[in-house]
Amino acid sequence: MSEIKADSKLDTSGKCCPMPIVETNMAMKKINSGEVLEIVATDPGTLTDIPAWCNRTGHTLLESGESDGVMQFYVRKG
Repeated sequence: MSEIKADSKLDTSGKCCPMPIVETNMAMKKINSGEVLEIVATDPGTLTDIPAWCNRTGHTLLESGESDGVMQFYVRKG
């Protein structure tokens, strides 16, 4: 999907709202500003939740996509 190099990866596959956002928030606290977190999810709600969360928290959604029910997001920590 992407040529973006992630510094960390979070797999929330099989987890439903609100856990993907909760775990994303915790993972972002563990990385440094400017680093990129790759998030993998299967909850369709993440397609709207992750972009909205980025807008609220000041992080940058670099790229997102979906293939065969698996969503992938690349977020740069603000």
